[in-house]
Amino acid sequence: MATSGLAATAGLAGCLGGDLDELSVAYMPIYPDLQYFVMEGEGYFEEVDSDIDAREFTNGPAIVQAFGGGEIDIAMFGMVPSMIVSDRGIPAKVTAANIKEPMGIMGHRDFNALFEEHGADAFDMWAEETGDKFTFGTFPQGSTPDVLLRYWLRDIVGIDPETDVDILEIGGANAVWQAIANGEIDGTSIMEPVPTIAQEEGSPVEMLRTATEVMPGQPAAVVTMADEVRDTEIAEQFLRQHVRATEFIEANPDRTAEHVESGIGMPVDRARKALDSPLSNFITDPREIEEGTKIFSQFAHENGQIDEELSMDQIFDYSVYDSL
Repeated sequence: MATSGLAATAGLAGCLGGDLDELSVAYMPIYPDLQYFVMEGEGYFEEVDSDIDAREFTNGPAIVQAFGGGEIDIAMFGMVPSMIVSDRGIPAKVTAANIKEPMGIMGHRDFNALFEEHGADAFDMWAEETGDKFTFGTFPQGSTPDVLLRYWLRDIVGIDPETDVDILEIGGANAVWQAIANGEIDGTSIMEPVPTIAQEEGSPVEMLRTATEVMPGQPAAVVTMADEVRDTEIAEQFLRQHVRATEFIEANPDRTAEHVESGIGMPVDRARKALDSPLSNFITDPREIEEGTKIFSQFAHENGQIDEELSMDQIFDYSVYDSL
């Protein structure tokens, strides 16, 4: 770890080249990164005194690797991989949140009715009626939707997610929706646009609990900045545009839906409906996800993704946001 940390420090210094004429920004084509697409589409990056070198990634681990290699200055990606960055000694911290409580736990409507009446016993009743354990399908273990699901099952419902249900690892929101559409899973923990698509398509898999009901302050995508960026005016400039984007999303949902369509390929009409979803809680203030992050740090440690349970000071740097 010490060696990788030193290598990361040297790499980042080389990436920045002693100045910030160019800023490498990693993002993912996902709904919780919507501020990125607004900043790009509305020309907000022009207010940042650096040329933006935008780099699209399909998963968090690839961004972690790029951070470690000194290729990235700012990343907009999940809280768990951001924790891994800190745990590996890579000099970077979370300076903002993109969204809070963006996940929903969904189940087949027949199961949902059983659950509302019988609680945890509904899982045994489902198995008796169908002959199979209730099957969830969501992103790989340790991901944001997986952590929320396991927390809900273990700490709120009171069942063992390892033995009382089956949890299939599925890569990507589109694949989760296909699994729902094909009847391969009975439920999921997932973000938009899957809930809106399921509703539009008349799927029997419906919302059971929102993240607001399960884990207030649940984190998801965040803005993680290398130390060399956080110590410059560029950090404040970038977050100021992030705040503008967050406010734009709330004030201009029709225009925002167009950015969703161009950014992640969701048809504009469905994107517009997704913006009215209770899961569309776009923010910038990192303190709004602090309580949920404490739970995520515990789970990431228990899953072996990070070597120690990280403190909030190890994860967050509030000073950039507070300077706005």
